[in-house]
Amino acid sequence: MRKLFAQPGFPRLFAGLSTSMLGDSVMLLVLSMWVKTLTGSNALAGLTFFFMVLPALGAPVLGVWVDRLPRKGILVWGNFASAAAVLPLVLVRDAGDVWLIWVVAFLYGVSFVVLPAALNGLLKELLPDELLVDANSSLATIKEGYRLFGPLVGAAIFATAGGWLVAVVDAVSFVVAGLLIATIKVTETRAPVRSTFRADLLGGVRFLYGDRVLRHVLAGLAISILVIGFFESSIYALMDAFGKPATFSGVFVTCQGVGAVIGGLTASRAVRRLGEIATCTVGLIALAAATVVCAVAPSIAVVLVGAGICGLGLPWTFVAFTTLMQRRSPNQLIGRVSTAVEVLVSTPQAISLAVGSLLVSLLSYRQIFAIIATVILLGALQIALTLRTEIRQDLKPKVLSPIE
Repeated sequence: MRKLFAQPGFPRLFAGLSTSMLGDSVMLLVLSMWVKTLTGSNALAGLTFFFMVLPALGAPVLGVWVDRLPRKGILVWGNFASAAAVLPLVLVRDAGDVWLIWVVAFLYGVSFVVLPAALNGLLKELLPDELLVDANSSLATIKEGYRLFGPLVGAAIFATAGGWLVAVVDAVSFVVAGLLIATIKVTETRAPVRSTFRADLLGGVRFLYGDRVLRHVLAGLAISILVIGFFESSIYALMDAFGKPATFSGVFVTCQGVGAVIGGLTASRAVRRLGEIATCTVGLIALAAATVVCAVAPSIAVVLVGAGICGLGLPWTFVAFTTLMQRRSPNQLIGRVSTAVEVLVSTPQAISLAVGSLLVSLLSYRQIFAIIATVILLGALQIALTLRTEIRQDLKPKVLSPIE
C-alpha cells in the first residue's frame, strides 16, 4: 500500500472519494427508511432502490461522454451536481412527498453511473496496472468500513433531527470531495477520435462481448444479481419477524460492514493469490452461504453473523471484477466499458428490486432467502465451469502482471 499512496495524485483522490463515501453511507439507507417510516410499506421502501438503479438503463449514452470528456473534470463537477441533487430532500414532510425521495434516488443513481466510470478512467491514468487491485481494495475497504457507523449515524440523525439534516450532511460531503479532486494534477490521454454516435454507443458492449473472460464473469454476476435485489425489500420483513423496528436495519448493515472491512483488507491478497476470476467466484459463494445463515437463523444474533459473512463476500466479488475489467479494457474505452457493465449488471438488479417488492408480500423472508442462495450459487457455478481453464492458470504460482 505504501507504493500506492506514493503515486502522485492518488492520496488526494482517495481523500476526496473517502469523503463522498462517508456521505453516501449516512444517506443511502435513510432513503428507504424514510419511505418506510412515512408509508409503513416494505414494498414502497424497496422501490426506492429500484429508482436508484433505473438510470443504469441509459448508462451507455453517459459512457460515450465519459470517454469524450476529461475524467477529472467529470468527477469534480459530478460531485458538485450530486450535492445539488440531494438538497430537495429538505422539502419532504409527509407521505405525499415520497415522490420527491424517489426523484432524489433517481438522481443519485445517475451519479452512481457516471462517477465510477470516470473514476475507472482516472485510475488508469494515475496508476500502473499492477497497483489497480490495491487501489480498488483500499477504496472498497474504506467504503465498506463506513458501514460500521455510517448507517447508524444516518439512522440516529433521521430519528432525532429528521432526514433534512442527513441530506445537508451528504451535500457537504460531495462538495468537499469535488474540491479535493480538483487539486489533483494529471495529464490525461487525449480523447479518441469520434466515430458515429452509434458506433461509440456500442463500443463498450462490443468489447465486452468479444472478451471471453469478461463475458462469462459478467454472465455469472448477472445471474446472481437477478436475485440479490430481493434483500432490499425482505430485510424489513426480516426485521419484522424478529420484532425489530425498521431502524434496526442499520445494525444489520453495520455488522455487514465488519465483514466488509475484513474483505476489503484481504481482497488484494486474494486476487494476487487466486486471480480475479476465482476470487470473484469465492465471493459469490460467500454471499450464498451468508444468505443461508440468515434464512435458518433462530435468533437475530445469528442473522447478524450472516450479515458479517455477506460483508466479507462483497469486496472479494466486486474488487476482483473491477480489477479484471480495468486491466482488460483499453483506456479509450474504459468509460463505455464501465457503463456497459453498469447496464448489464443493473438491469437484472432493477428487475430484482421490482420482483422483490412483489415477493415480500407473497412469500416469507425464509423462502425468499432460499431462492437468493440457490440462484447465487448457480451464478458462481457458471463462472467456475466456463472459465475453469483460466482459473487453473491463475492458481499456478506467479506474479500478477499487467495485460499487454
